[in-house]
Amino acid sequence: MSLAPSPVRSPRLSPRTLGRLSPKVSPVLPVVAVLALLTLPVSPGGEGGAGPADALSALVVVFCVVRLVRQRRRPLSPVAAVVLGLPVLGLAVAALGASSPGAAAAGLGRYLQVFVLVPAAVVLLIRDRSDFRLLAWSFVALAGWQGAVGVHQYVTGTGASYQGEDIRAVGTFGPQDVMGMATVVSFGLVCALGLALGRTPLRHRVIAAGCALALLLPLAVSFSRGAWIATALTCVVQLLLAGLRRALRVGAAVAAAGVILVGGFGVGTAMLQERISSITRVADAPDQSVTDRYTLWAAATGMWRERPLTGVGLKGFPDHRDAHASLSLSSGSDTEGAGAAFRRQPLLSPHNMYLLVLAEQGLIGLLALAGSWLALLVCGLRGLLRVRTAGPGADCALVACGLLVWQLVDFLYADIGGPSTVLTAVCFGLVAWWALAGDEGERRPAHPPVRADRPAGEAGAR
Repeated sequence: MSLAPSPVRSPRLSPRTLGRLSPKVSPVLPVVAVLALLTLPVSPGGEGGAGPADALSALVVVFCVVRLVRQRRRPLSPVAAVVLGLPVLGLAVAALGASSPGAAAAGLGRYLQVFVLVPAAVVLLIRDRSDFRLLAWSFVALAGWQGAVGVHQYVTGTGASYQGEDIRAVGTFGPQDVMGMATVVSFGLVCALGLALGRTPLRHRVIAAGCALALLLPLAVSFSRGAWIATALTCVVQLLLAGLRRALRVGAAVAAAGVILVGGFGVGTAMLQERISSITRVADAPDQSVTDRYTLWAAATGMWRERPLTGVGLKGFPDHRDAHASLSLSSGSDTEGAGAAFRRQPLLSPHNMYLLVLAEQGLIGLLALAGSWLALLVCGLRGLLRVRTAGPGADCALVACGLLVWQLVDFLYADIGGPSTVLTAVCFGLVAWWALAGDEGERRPAHPPVRADRPAGEAGAR
């Protein structure tokens, strides 16, 4: 009788089991990389068009398509496909009316990137609320970096020119995109406030609240009235949606922080106070920038009256501007500072997204695009009401609804264009995920259940 021990048979692991045991890499990391590219400085004197982040966003769309083909699953639900694809209707009609094939291709590509393709890719790459929060914190981190650069520019006098002094905080975007840093910081502040108002662990909420308060300073020294208005209204909406008592507590904390910033750190300089007071004088005593904006709005309205249904075609506003603008319109805006030489930047858009769409795409385009945004807002608010009183996800709902409200308000004073535009695309992707797939994504398992195919003799083995 042999006393040799019997060999121990190691369990055999199938490739699928190994895949489950291996560390899971979040598929939204390519989207985080898009945000990371926006930390790089824009070359001085650039035209402010598409940049490296836009190129990477196109690769993210390709990556998403390849991933869908390999997984062999349905890309979007019917409702999501209709809501995200609705803007294509107006874009197709407006592309047919463009002045040249090149203008049609450039305009169609930009609109599809910002409002259709990249948002759809973000929706498909987010698996659950953890991925959503990762993107939200990435917005906060990007805002912190750009805000730190902007505050340094303000303190050292190395920013963009404002009233003869190089003190305007523009981050790494340069004077050719003075709204870039303000947009990034605003997005980060809205995300931080939403995360702070959620029901995540206390440590996370405290960090988020601290980030939101810290981002108030770079937003102030951006001297962007449109960003101030949009951020203030959005924060009020987020606080009210989170509950009245919490709104009162947070409002008191913000008021205290404002007193410290103004009284202790001297943020309330004469220039800043004058900029704030100018908001109430836009009708009585507007400055030249406000006059130019009113003139451009009137020109866009004139283009729409000329072609009310289809507009003048994609990229058609600059060609028809002079025929509809009055003589009060200046030849352009002066930009310099932050490492760039003086240049005259032409006014090629009405600085109002709704009027830009109305002028170039007509009523068909505006109804299609605004209809998509309205559907996202309604679905997002419905999801927020479901999770506000019970259940997780309130932070994601507040972030998504806040980002959409901010964007819709900001579109009254700005339109797409510049290196920071890709952020708008990612923003709409976050909003669309919560509005169209948030609850479904949480209920659906990340991976299909694996059937245990064990031999009959091992059925009872443990």
